[in-house]
Amino acid sequence: MKKPAPFLVYTVLRLLAFLVPLAILWFFFPIFREYWWLAAIFAALIGMSISMLFLRRPLTDASVRLAERRESRASGSQADADAEDQAVDATDSPDEPKA
Repeated sequence: MKKPAPFLVYTVLRLLAFLVPLAILWFFFPIFREYWWLAAIFAALIGMSISMLFLRRPLTDASVRLAERRESRASGSQADADAEDQAVDATDSPDEPKA
């Protein structure tokens, strides 16, 4: 079975780290129904704390995957540039003087 993308895992976990505290604050504390913006601020702070404490591994996996993709694209573009240079060099006539 194929593993899910680390970006997707990290994004879902971050959303849950925000939405679960928001739901708890909203449904179990009636004052936050009136001051919904305060519940959102508290949920964001709680979610950020949870993320910093417990989501280090998914963040590292996503960062490594991003670095690998960036490196493979850079090496792929370098290979394209090398092939293009070889094609240009092959089309140059050896009899013509170069400028």
